[in-house]
Amino acid sequence: MTLATDRVPFRIRFAHGLGSIAYGVKDNGFSTFLLLFYNQVIGVDAKLVSLALMLALFIDAFADPVIGHLSDKTYTAWGRRLPWLYLAPVPLGLAWLLMWTPPEGMGGNVFFYLLLVAILVRTLVSCCEVPSVALVPELTRDYDERTTLMRYRFLFGWGGGLVMLFLAYDFFLVPDETHAVGQLNPDGYWRYGLFGGLLIAASVILSALGQHRRVAHWPSNRQVWAGMGHAFGEIRESLSHRAFLVLMGAAALAYTSQGITFSISNYLYIFVWQFSKTAFQFYPVMLFVSVIASFLLVSRLHRRFGKREAAAACALVSIAFFLVPFIFLMSGLWPPVGSNASSGLMFVFFFVANSAGVMVMISSSSMIADIVEASEEQTGRRTEGTFFAGNFFMQKCATGLGIFVTGLIVSISGLPDKAQPGQVDADVISTMILLYCGVTLILAVLASLAFRRFPISREEHEARLAKLAARNATETAIGG
Repeated sequence: MTLATDRVPFRIRFAHGLGSIAYGVKDNGFSTFLLLFYNQVIGVDAKLVSLALMLALFIDAFADPVIGHLSDKTYTAWGRRLPWLYLAPVPLGLAWLLMWTPPEGMGGNVFFYLLLVAILVRTLVSCCEVPSVALVPELTRDYDERTTLMRYRFLFGWGGGLVMLFLAYDFFLVPDETHAVGQLNPDGYWRYGLFGGLLIAASVILSALGQHRRVAHWPSNRQVWAGMGHAFGEIRESLSHRAFLVLMGAAALAYTSQGITFSISNYLYIFVWQFSKTAFQFYPVMLFVSVIASFLLVSRLHRRFGKREAAAACALVSIAFFLVPFIFLMSGLWPPVGSNASSGLMFVFFFVANSAGVMVMISSSSMIADIVEASEEQTGRRTEGTFFAGNFFMQKCATGLGIFVTGLIVSISGLPDKAQPGQVDADVISTMILLYCGVTLILAVLASLAFRRFPISREEHEARLAKLAARNATETAIGG
């Protein structure tokens, strides 16, 4: 397959981004509802739920580099990635439904059920997402076009997650006579799982079909499988690249902070901010508008300042706007929680915070694509799947750590199981806020400092492309 160096057509951008809906649905479910569902609805201790989710992430994360490496080695008439995108999504959709419908009467075995199903879901997500995102460096080598493709991935990924969030708050998880808060109503979770599973399977398959004609070609060279030992040697060589290690350190700090923020969000909205039903309905809309803002702004920031500078600055902006409402609340300068003024003002701050946070993630993902040529210059191999799998390995470990930290925060704060909004002791709320703010602030500052050390700039990337082109031309002339 010939690597494209010109602009990627809109239809390919659209189809490529469409596949990330599955990841958005998964991410929203894991980060927003899963801990709350198994803790407050099923009644499993928060520490055990967070432990199961963290173990599932760590166990599954070790499969990611293998999946990425295998997709790099896949050699078919449909290219290296499409076979994965056609085979994995249907089993993934079924596994997703199972996670939200644990059998009754399992008692203490719910922990092991959650652990096994979560591992299955995350592994199948990797079989879809790693080959899909690994197409980015194959579709274009251009510094800015890669950001454009990542913008579409994040737009659709967040869109898929927020559609599920909107449907959850408005249709699936609704109050009844027994449950005043919809998220605590167990009856809607199976519908949430069923719709999510169907959406996951459909989005990946349609994305593959939309890109089929452009990428369904025999790979330009066949990388022969030489056994697991050799495979792990190549994986280790790729993932030990300095630029990759620096970026993974920075992104790990950012994703851990994001994992904490997402997994604790419902606790904060229910017990701290005491959202009304109207606020929960508006919340996904606000988030999606913030993602659109990041979609429109991030390319401009990259063109003017570069990817690493944009990531470092946005990390600080994001945490600042996330934490200011809590500072005002603790200082007594905030409107009464639960009021329209409180919710509206909080949405203004969170709009800016989330826009900046998404731009951090887009920048980080686009920087991964630029490492591919840096590694190719050293090793002579293009290992897109391995690098993006390594990125997912990091994301899963960091998100799992974030969820585990949230479980600790909830436990240390003393929030009782099946607590009711407005009836929680003020000291419990204060402890939860202070722990959350302190941990995420430290992580954000460290992430910003780490992003600044990423060694690949626009100028370095373009010079490397020229050098690789000259080397390939020389090798072709010699071979001819």
